[in-house]
Amino acid sequence: MHHVAKLTASGLELIPTSQVVPATRSLLELAAHLPECRGCPLYANGTRPVFGEGKRAARVVFVGEQPGNVEEQQGRPFVGPAGRVLDRALQEAGIDRGEVYLTNAVKHFNFEERGKARLHKRPLRSHVTACEPWLQAELNAIRPRAIVLLGATAASSLLGTTFKLTASRGKLLSSEWADSVMATWHPSAILRAADPESRERTLQELVSDLRALASWLAKPATRSAAAR
Repeated sequence: MHHVAKLTASGLELIPTSQVVPATRSLLELAAHLPECRGCPLYANGTRPVFGEGKRAARVVFVGEQPGNVEEQQGRPFVGPAGRVLDRALQEAGIDRGEVYLTNAVKHFNFEERGKARLHKRPLRSHVTACEPWLQAELNAIRPRAIVLLGATAASSLLGTTFKLTASRGKLLSSEWADSVMATWHPSAILRAADPESRERTLQELVSDLRALASWLAKPATRSAAAR
């Protein structure tokens, strides 16, 4: 069972996440309770948590690593530079962003300050673990047909720490959370590529994976997916 630290009348206590994450399939209720979470130290870093965004009936959920600086400022996932790359990949793959649900494995922006800038810092495993109940609550609320895990951090949140993105990128895998789960590049990996050729190659690999997903979605749903 996951526990989080919560300030009570008697001091800081470890309590089950079931007392923090509401037992509900209402995304609005989940989002309203998220700021109460004290599951890891990131709540104290001066940023607000960023909940997911999209259709309650979305057939596909995209899971990234964590919100970035722009996302934290706007309170919305994938609205910064990486979000623009994702928009391009979705468009080229023929997937309508308005028809999917976007969220992150970690809900707070983990960063280091450098002057006035806040630079992305990869979240720790403890941050991912603390946020797992929130991600799972989102998935339980939506019950998507497919999940796309963008990057290694998102992949580890559902597929475990032994999962190797480079070895299994683009494969459609079975999961308790959806009929198919695919792990692929995070759009930020394209932004970090060393040169234009590498950026374009990585982008086209992402697009190719998303096209394969779109082709799979075009097929009739299985009985379990139809019951979601």
